[in-house]
Amino acid sequence: MGVVIIDGSTVRDFVSDEPEFNKSVDEQFVSLDLNKDGVLSRTELRKAFQTMRLIESHFGIDVATTAEQLSQLYDSIFDKFDCDRSGTVDREEFRSEMKKILLAIADGLGSSPIQMVLEDDDPTFLKQAADLEASKLAKLQSSNA
Repeated sequence: MGVVIIDGSTVRDFVSDEPEFNKSVDEQFVSLDLNKDGVLSRTELRKAFQTMRLIESHFGIDVATTAEQLSQLYDSIFDKFDCDRSGTVDREEFRSEMKKILLAIADGLGSSPIQMVLEDDDPTFLKQAADLEASKLAKLQSSNA
């Protein structure tokens, strides 16, 4: 477990590093594609959000949300990801929407640093962004030594 400090520029740098960003998003996509058909179904995306419990809690505190409200919310999220309205989310659609989400997070953070306590094996994009920044700083420091 470790503490990382990130701000909007950390997240923006991660998104702008296209090879690293695509690798991370693709790994997440593959883990969500439970039936391995190369696209995410409404059910697969819903399971991912249910697992994260982002919607059922507010800063770690459970909130009362009816099953109908959750269903509507999950459906609207899926519809946002399904840009071509094919009924599935392909890898490019997933990348595009994750990029928008992460850039919105970056804008929200701005230049105000936040501390996050994360497990070493945490697969989140914010952890990966922090790891990428740390590796770039380590390379810079070793080249200046």
